[in-house]
Parts: sequence; structure tokens; C-alpha cells
Amino acid sequence: MSDPVTRRGFLKRAGLCLCAAAALPVGCNAQQQPKPAGKRPNVLFIAVDDLRPQLPCYGHEHIISPNIDRLAASSTTFNRAYCNVPTCGASRGSLLTGIRPIASKRFINNSRAEKQVPDALTLPMHFKNNGYHVISNGKIFHSKYDFADNWSEQPWRLFDYEDSKDWAVDKFDKLWLNPASTNIRNPKTKRGPFCESADVDDSATQDGKVAQKTIADIKRLSNSDKPFFIACGFWKPHLPFNSPKKYWDLYDPEKIALADNRNKPKNLPPQCRNSGEINAYSQVAGRKDTDAFHRQARHAYYACVSFIDAQIGRVLDELDKQGIADNTIVVLWGDHGWHLGEHTFWGKHNTLNNALRVPLIVHAPGSKAGKTDSLAELVDLYPTLCDLAKLDKPTHLQGDSLAPVLKDKSAAVKQAAFSVWGAGNAIKTDRYLYTQWQKNGKTVGQMLYDHRSDPDENTNIANLAENKQIVEKLRSQLKQKTQAIL
Repeated sequence: MSDPVTRRGFLKRAGLCLCAAAALPVGCNAQQQPKPAGKRPNVLFIAVDDLRPQLPCYGHEHIISPNIDRLAASSTTFNRAYCNVPTCGASRGSLLTGIRPIASKRFINNSRAEKQVPDALTLPMHFKNNGYHVISNGKIFHSKYDFADNWSEQPWRLFDYEDSKDWAVDKFDKLWLNPASTNIRNPKTKRGPFCESADVDDSATQDGKVAQKTIADIKRLSNSDKPFFIACGFWKPHLPFNSPKKYWDLYDPEKIALADNRNKPKNLPPQCRNSGEINAYSQVAGRKDTDAFHRQARHAYYACVSFIDAQIGRVLDELDKQGIADNTIVVLWGDHGWHLGEHTFWGKHNTLNNALRVPLIVHAPGSKAGKTDSLAELVDLYPTLCDLAKLDKPTHLQGDSLAPVLKDKSAAVKQAAFSVWGAGNAIKTDRYLYTQWQKNGKTVGQMLYDHRSDPDENTNIANLAENKQIVEKLRSQLKQKTQAIL
């Protein structure tokens, strides 16, 4: 459902870029020996935490994100891209190693990837081995200590999750910038409110500082003999939904529409549950079923998206200022999806479409811009970047290069995308999304949604007799994929 918000007046008031002309031009051995880099393209690798594909370039005009939209205008926008596991650390670990998760075994939580696949040749290490200067700013791996020596410089961020028992409490003053928030804490967790609109400048925030650091690195490395691979990871719109007040002011709260399917799907199995993450913050308890909470939470999330969009715009502008935009690959991706009140769910941590579907925008110099319905997975990014930079692909990679799709938007490199959450394995085909939960080799729960007739996933049809053959076929595909990646 689209929110009936007028964008032009808000953009003008916020001073956000409207100029379409400013778009970017289109034009497994970790000891592997380096190769001469030659005139290989730079890479700007932009990660946005908890960003769902609710943007104008995906047909949602009520969101104000002119900078992501201008990037999309000169890029390939993947309409059907999916994460391989719907949680931050595991999703990033899978993407950056090129290795798929395994239900209940590998990449299922936020533990370090190097502890799960210690011998993996990571994406940054592979580019480093091939003559690139590789930098990590902000949140790329879930922890800055994860494969830290794979970068040319020590990963940079304001603080790390592993530096404290509860990062949201110990780093309270870095997350909540409104003094009043100090007195609005969850009595159990001591965390602050789930959202905030402090009257501060962008530079006061951690994501504003990530943008500043990335801009400085682009300036510093633009004239280097080496090509660069700069990974730029923004935290928002991850909880808490905190952004400077001017981004809140872009949206009229009275015009923010609520999800029209706030009932749980019919026949929902107990294994598919809501995330409890938002409950750790204050001003949530006792309010989650109210219209006021739904509207406030959506308002706060939208403001965070517009805030991050402005930071992305600053970084993209620097490529133009340095005259290197025409030789820089730009990838913008979200690590997983997010529920905003649909089915009364808030967050990720399940295998419904809203938790699995992600934004994926790839700008490759010389490739024609456009949108594609070709299925894509985050595990595909590693081999894709190898092809775009003309690097050999490590043999351990388990994804598929999307390079053919960049050339031909109607091309398809896969017939299905696969995801894991807990003991559940999910498969997304052109038409269906199916999840199977097993225990001791027996199916204990399943979900099937027909995205042609039920795109909002309001009715689980897995147990209907007429769908028996469909379910058996999808189960067989899941079994083959699971056995192939063990």
C-alpha cells in the first residue's frame, strides 16, 4: 500500500537533491598471489542495515530518497533480490565469504564469520590480493573484528557490538542525541526509546560520520595507482529509529498509511514468529497493536531512510567531484528485509517475503540501466563483482554471477533463491515462496504462498490437497540445494 504523501514540497523544504542530471554516468586460497591491477574499476560497496525495498525506484512514491533514485536511474535495479538469511551478522557473513548458510549449523546468528569458515577467502581479501586497496567503514561485517586483517587498513567505526555487554546501553550517548531520551528507558533493558528525532546536524550521528570518513577516503585514494574497494556500511534504518529532526519533518504523520493486513496469515505455522527485537526499547510495551504506534514507527523508519539517502547522496557526489564516477562500480544492498506492521510483525527473523526481500542496485560503467525481474541472492554479489572487475572467481563461491543480467535485463541466472532461518529452509521461485521446517528428518511445519494470487501472503496454502505436487517439487529442490552446499 502506498502512502498518499506529496513529495515535491517536502524535498524542497529539506533541500534534498532533485536533479536527475546528477545521476552517475552509465558508460579458495587466501594466500593467492597478487595480480597487476591495470586499469580496473574502483568499487563503492554500500550496505544499508534493515533497508527494505520500499523506495520510489521500487514503486513506493511516498518515500523520499532522491539520491538512491538517481543511482537507480543509471543502474540495474533488481526487483526480486533476496537475502540468504534474515539477520544482520549471518547475512553479511554469507555475502562476504560467498558461502551459503545451512539451517541450524552455519550463518544462523551474529557470531563472527571467521569462527564458522576460518579458511574462507573473503570478498575484501580477494580484491586485496588482486591489487585493490580495500577499506571497511561503518557496519560491513557485523563486527569490525571479523576477518579484520583482510582489509588494507583496520576496519573503521565509532564502536563495535563486541566492545560492550549491551551496545545500546553502553553507547547510549552515541545513539540517542536528544537529552530527554535519557529519562525514557525500558526498565528491564535500560535501552532508550525505539525512535527519536533530535534537532542535530547529520555530522553528529554515527552514520553522518561514516559518510564523512568515506568521502575523505575517496578523496585520498582517487589519484592512487591502485584501484580502491571502499565498503561503506550505514546502520540506519536499524533500530532504534533515530534520525535528525529535519528528516522527520519531511513526512506528514497524518498522511502515513498503515499496513492493510495487520492480521496474521491464515494457517500460519508456529515456527513462523514475530521478531522480539523492538521489544527491547522503551515506548513499545502495550502499544504495538495501536494505530498510533504503527503510524509513529512507520514515520520514524521513513525518516531514517531519508536520512541515509542524504548520506548516500554525499558519497555519490564525491565520486563526481573527483572525476572517477565513470570508472567506479557502485553496489547498494540491504542485508535483509523488515516488517513494518504487516501481519502485526515488526522486524526480520522469519521467512516471509518482507523479511527476505532486499533492495539491490548495481551500477556498472558501460552497462545499460533498467529494472529486472530476474531472481537474485546476496550470495551472488561476490561472483558478480569478480566478473565486473575482471578477476578470477574463487572456486569455493556458491552464488551465481549476475553480470549477464546487467547486460540483458531479461536474462535469468537462476530459477530459485534460497534462504535459511533457524531450522527452516525456504525457496523462492518465480511464483511461490515455500518454507519447510524439519526435526529428526521429519517435516514439522511448512508454508506456501502463491505470489501471483496472494502477494501479501495472507493465506498459507501448503496443506491444501490441490497443492501437494507443488509442495513435493519445492521440497525436492530444497533437498537438492541443501545437500549440494553441505
